Amino acid sequence: MASHRKPRQRPSAVTVLTSPSTWVAPMAFALAGSGAGFGGTAHADPRSTPTGAEAEADKLYEQAEAAGEKYNGAKEKADRAQEKLDDLRDEAARRTEKLNTARNTLGSVATAQYRAGSAGLSLQLALSASPDAYLERTELSVRAADRQAVSVSRITRQLRGIAQARSRAGDELRDLRAEQAAMRKHKRTVGLKLAEAERLVKRLTAEQRDRVADGHGGGSTGSSAPRGPVRAPNERAALAVGYAYEALGKPYVWGATGPSGYDCSGLTLAAWKAAGVSLPRTSYTQINAGQRVPRSQLAPGDLVFFYSGISHVGLYIGGGKMIHAPRPGAPVRIAPIDLMPFAGAARPA
Repeated sequence: MASHRKPRQRPSAVTVLTSPSTWVAPMAFALAGSGAGFGGTAHADPRSTPTGAEAEADKLYEQAEAAGEKYNGAKEKADRAQEKLDDLRDEAARRTEKLNTARNTLGSVATAQYRAGSAGLSLQLALSASPDAYLERTELSVRAADRQAVSVSRITRQLRGIAQARSRAGDELRDLRAEQAAMRKHKRTVGLKLAEAERLVKRLTAEQRDRVADGHGGGSTGSSAPRGPVRAPNERAALAVGYAYEALGKPYVWGATGPSGYDCSGLTLAAWKAAGVSLPRTSYTQINAGQRVPRSQLAPGDLVFFYSGISHVGLYIGGGKMIHAPRPGAPVRIAPIDLMPFAGAARPA
């Protein structure tokens, strides 16, 4: 999503807001950390020049992408919490059904015993016309009583199991709500930063917009990209690279994992999934998937990561280039890996 260029030295000017009408919510974050105050000397807004606007748009796209990856991570956790919650609710329902069955059975036995009378065993033996038959029935009754005791114990365990399942479900529900709140927060951040970035991009020349889209000189959407055999270290890597080539030109879609559109980590996830390898959802977790690789030993299929927050990822294809999904408005394309601050690489297993 970010424009993915090496950061430029930004002017140190501080913007002084002179009127409430100049305060626009989406622009607030652009002043964060600038040390802006109301008692200092006013300077020109660096975004007022084409070069400053280009640099600021570049930064905003990077920040939006970082927030987008955090959204993806929160959504992944929320999805897992929802699955666990559903499973625990199903478990509680099954346990409750078994408990009701056991209670009904025990209740039927208790009712039958009540109807049979409550005369003492000695009196029943004395009055019995067949003492041997009575003793046999008594033995069976004792055994039945033992089975009832076992049933009562089983019901007690079932009650504890239901309580535990409901307690765990409550924990998962709290986790789910927390992740959903995080998702909403990150989504708002993405929207604000993208809106401000797009406003700045409209002021740029076509050449500058191209640089913002994918770094110095732009990137190729694949019209002349090589389609021959991929010299990858193994078959799976070759399959992943082949998938990425097929995705060239498809649109960047925030939060998407294909096949009609992708964000940066969604593309690498889908490419390696096609090769039979499951990757985590976000760029900052994908860097820990597999073996870490130094830049000097990169091979086709490796995941290449950028920025200190590991907020962007691409798929290395050799020759110092990668296939990646840059940002909204910039489709999946080939680009040099030196366009952005390199943060590391990983080789999925």
